[in-house]
Amino acid sequence: KKLVTAGVPKKLIVHDSANKKSPHGGEVGNLIVKLPGTVRGPRRMMMGHIDTVPLCVGAQPMRRGDIIASKDPETALGGDDRAGAAVVLNTILEIMERKLPYPPLTLFWPVQEEVGLYGARNVAIGKLGKPKLCFNWDGRDPAAATIGATGDYAIAIEVTGIASHAGGRPEQGVNALGIVSLAMSDLIENGWHGLVVKGKNRGSSNIGVVSGGDATNVVLPKVTLKAEARSHNPKFRKRIVEEFRKAFVRAAKRLKNDTGKTGSVTFSADLKYDSFELSADELCVQQALAAIDVVGLKGATGISNGGLDANWMNAHGLPTVTMGCGQQEIHTVKETLHIKSYLQACEIGLVLGTGCLD
Repeated sequence: KKLVTAGVPKKLIVHDSANKKSPHGGEVGNLIVKLPGTVRGPRRMMMGHIDTVPLCVGAQPMRRGDIIASKDPETALGGDDRAGAAVVLNTILEIMERKLPYPPLTLFWPVQEEVGLYGARNVAIGKLGKPKLCFNWDGRDPAAATIGATGDYAIAIEVTGIASHAGGRPEQGVNALGIVSLAMSDLIENGWHGLVVKGKNRGSSNIGVVSGGDATNVVLPKVTLKAEARSHNPKFRKRIVEEFRKAFVRAAKRLKNDTGKTGSVTFSADLKYDSFELSADELCVQQALAAIDVVGLKGATGISNGGLDANWMNAHGLPTVTMGCGQQEIHTVKETLHIKSYLQACEIGLVLGTGCLD
């Protein structure tokens, strides 16, 4: 509605069907606006994802001094990434209201970043217009240009034991949680869970979701787990995944019932996104740092240990630098948005959106 009110032709405002390709489904795909521009120049893309984590549902933003916080102390704010999405929107609204000249622009609001970057992963690339310079707002410090991020495997594990009456014949059963416990102990003792450091290689892993069981009088027959493995090094990331698999296979063989029978493990790993690192000489990086300088800040580049929509944009062949917009303590009920930093991000967005670096 704001785009249309500002004068953006309705025919240029489209959605793709990224949601239909996502395992999470969803009501709508990515929102994309491809503008021809009023001056010549390479096409620029500005983006910020529009989903939040579940903890933000029902958030009531309120201003408190120099920050915006959630009125409900049990609800996160959702500045991640409502702030980034708003920077992109503010840029085009300012351009339209002030009738500023601008080069060809693509405005891109991805969905489903928080659940695995599925909007960016499944974007209809043809609708973006082959941008040459890409900027993503999703972070804290407006002076920071994130030029790389880690890669992540999603791991799904199903552990099957042997059901038995826990009171009458417990020895005939194999407790699936027992297998999980042995595997977890193996991973922790050998340094493959949590922060993983092996020589010069670094990464991380975590088992974050565990479910199973219906009754206390049944030897637990099945447990399902969801885990992850991260590293900037693709080979080492695969190594972490393989160590997880071997630990669970070993654990299943170790735990036996009174007749020597064992449980089993079904294991799968899916690459959620690959790691990337842009050269400091990449044009989008240079433009980002120049824009930061224009608004009076001292820019610096950095690498993220989390995933970003930029991971998939770079995989699609669109070098993308990620900028900060004032987010603080994201994914927690303590989340706030630093107003001054957000406004600085809006200034930087306008510089990049107009291509005015003088």
